[in-house]
Amino acid sequence: MADKTNFTKEEWTLLLESPMIAGMAVTAADPSGLWGLLKESFAGGTALTQAITGANTNALVKAVVTEFSNSEGRSAARDGLKAKFAASQPSDLKLKAIGSLRQVSALLDAKAPDDAAAFKAWLRQISQSTAEAASEGGGLFGIGGVQVSDAEKATLTEISTALGS
Repeated sequence: MADKTNFTKEEWTLLLESPMIAGMAVTAADPSGLWGLLKESFAGGTALTQAITGANTNALVKAVVTEFSNSEGRSAARDGLKAKFAASQPSDLKLKAIGSLRQVSALLDAKAPDDAAAFKAWLRQISQSTAEAASEGGGLFGIGGVQVSDAEKATLTEISTALGS
């Protein structure tokens, strides 16, 4: 089983960023307003919490979540995300996020092949949970909208492709 020692500092930071990137890609595909953004952000946080407490969680996922639970790990992820997305236009966020997930996929295949499938499945689950967190296209508070928009469905497909599934 792979852990932090299997990766360079930059590679490990990419893995730390990846759960947030998986959610960001979906959120950027079809922004849901402030209330939707909060719900979608909360979905990513919930996925992190579930991974740390889950009995069947993959060891590499647990290592990333454990690292993310300390201030050094959160700072590394935050700083990496700032550097990656700071100069981006909203329309570029999704494309950059999908590109980063492709890098994560290649990294996992190369350095953690035994953990790659479970880690990628976790990232896909984060993306799906984010997409389902807020109704899209409805009126006030999403009433009358759809659970997952066509743009989000397309992005979920792009994420699966980027992750090699």
